Amino acid sequence: MVTFAAWSVLVLGLWLWGRELTVPPAPATGQAGAALPGMPAAHAPLAASPPQRVDVPSIGIQAPVVPRGLDKDGAIEPPPYESPGTVGWWGQGTQPGAAGTALMVGHVDTRSKPAVFYGLSSARQGEKVRVVRADGSVAEFTIEDVRVYERADFDAHKAYGPRVRGRAELRLVTCGGTYDKVAKQYTANVVVSAYLTGVGARPAGTVA
Repeated sequence: MVTFAAWSVLVLGLWLWGRELTVPPAPATGQAGAALPGMPAAHAPLAASPPQRVDVPSIGIQAPVVPRGLDKDGAIEPPPYESPGTVGWWGQGTQPGAAGTALMVGHVDTRSKPAVFYGLSSARQGEKVRVVRADGSVAEFTIEDVRVYERADFDAHKAYGPRVRGRAELRLVTCGGTYDKVAKQYTANVVVSAYLTGVGARPAGTVA
């Protein structure tokens, strides 16, 4: 059976990141950040618009997105366990496609089955992440890397902070590593980092 996902490391890291890095970087002039060799150039940031759905076609993710705030302890609320197929977006932070780093979180599993981000660690550099936004646009991000951050040396700035000043960036985050039955939490976080490389319109007849 798949173990129940624990969020203490993840939400603490997001909370620390949010407290210290809430101001997005100033937009750059000209090209919005240099691309890695073999990767597409960054697209200029878009006007702000809330996300409605996130798709990662290469690993079969297609999920609704809901805004999440802070809980009573000051940590980012994960998506409801009753909705394991839903992705949470930090609604007090950057909107995907706008300049800065937008954060999305999802469960890796429930007590009985895989959840929305179960396959996230199998994503690869160069694959696409598409975010359908409330204004009808589709922000297309290209995955830059996939990293596993161990709890023992977790650095919220490194995991969630912007990579290139002025770019529109996206982080998809879930639990990773192994499940510690004593501590009742996972030992690491999986963080997919992507940046905006294109924009399109929602196909006619589709819904969020």
